[in-house]
Amino acid sequence: MEAITQGVNNINMATDSHKKNRIQVSNSKKPLFFYVNLAKRYMQQHNEVELSALGMAIATVVTIAEILKNNGLAVEKKITTATVDMKEESRGRPVQKAKIEILLGKTENFDELMAAAAEEREAVDGEYQS
Repeated sequence: MEAITQGVNNINMATDSHKKNRIQVSNSKKPLFFYVNLAKRYMQQHNEVELSALGMAIATVVTIAEILKNNGLAVEKKITTATVDMKEESRGRPVQKAKIEILLGKTENFDELMAAAAEEREAVDGEYQS
């Protein structure tokens, strides 16, 4: 019985940690680079990040993923697309929306690139203060 309880606890912990590295992107609430920087922070903490969006925000998620990949910080691990049923806000009737989830992992030189960027920021900050 104890082994079953421990197994259930492990499943719950795995589910919780999965949610901690997920970013649900909106194209109206925050600027693009807010999400880029948040994704970097999540990758530092969890080694991977899952970007998720519905409808018109899908283009924003793809842009975020491409920025991270082009800067050598992330590699694509998995892309999932789906159609989800939702209620329309104004009339309350059901509508279908496109959904995308992109799982990104750290590149081998992620930590080196992040350290170099931090050093560069410190050097620039030092110039402004002197």
